[in-house]
Amino acid sequence: MNVAQSVQGYLTHLAVERGLAAHTVAAYRRDLERYQDYLRGIERFTLSAVTEDDVASYLGAVRSGSDGGAPLAPSSVARALAAVRGLHGFALAEGEVPRDVAAEVTPPKGADRLPHALSIAEVTALIEGTGGETPVELRDRALLELLYGTGARISEAVSLDVDDVSDASITVTGKGNKMRMVPVGRYARGAIDAYLVRARPALAAGGKGTSKLFLNTRGGTLSRQSAYAIVSKAAQRAQIEGVSPHTLRHSYATHLLQGGADVRAVQELLGHSSVTTTQIYTHVTIDTLRESYALSHPRAR
Repeated sequence: MNVAQSVQGYLTHLAVERGLAAHTVAAYRRDLERYQDYLRGIERFTLSAVTEDDVASYLGAVRSGSDGGAPLAPSSVARALAAVRGLHGFALAEGEVPRDVAAEVTPPKGADRLPHALSIAEVTALIEGTGGETPVELRDRALLELLYGTGARISEAVSLDVDDVSDASITVTGKGNKMRMVPVGRYARGAIDAYLVRARPALAAGGKGTSKLFLNTRGGTLSRQSAYAIVSKAAQRAQIEGVSPHTLRHSYATHLLQGGADVRAVQELLGHSSVTTTQIYTHVTIDTLRESYALSHPRAR
């Protein structure tokens, strides 16, 4: 069986037996067709002829683009390796190859990227520029205040029900349907109250009724894409580049740690399952400490 036949058999397995979505199978197909082309170029016409070194060389080629395709980022190389591993594992199970040569090949380690955090002044400009007179402006301001004031993910924010909001906290349903209580500060609480009293009833009037906190102009649930657009437009008004909903979450965590919050407490507030995920924010605050040291210590300069 040649490589093309092995690839097609694996894709059929993914679509029919495992029932993967069409777009997922299409992504596997793109990665495996590139792998198939690479193997043809080095004269490996069956998977049984492929070695561990061949798989490792393929990863280097797609990362640099030396195979003739577009260079891939480390995360995309890891995805390509997952497809290759799946193919070779399937071939082993089907008896096409004597061993799985891709199983021990490790994905490239991506460089740690520190999250981007806004300054407090930038956060203020972002929120204040929203206004707060019309129902839409009140909604947008409440959304921005909540994202920065609680560190909620954008998907968590648009999933909130009105009943999830209390006087001093919100109940967030995070990844894996895990629920957590997050305190809400005075600014966010005030913006949410103004929205609930002066804006939400007007927005809800045109809809069929929903319990969700944030509504669109037709009275339905505000979508994740629309919430993202609200943040983007606010950033444009404030003339701040590179802002996404996750930027507000990063800023929330960074400002808490800069203010002296314990990393374990921030972990709970963010809904991270491991403190290791939260600790990336401690690297951000180190920059502030270095700057303070350089400006203040007599022997730092």
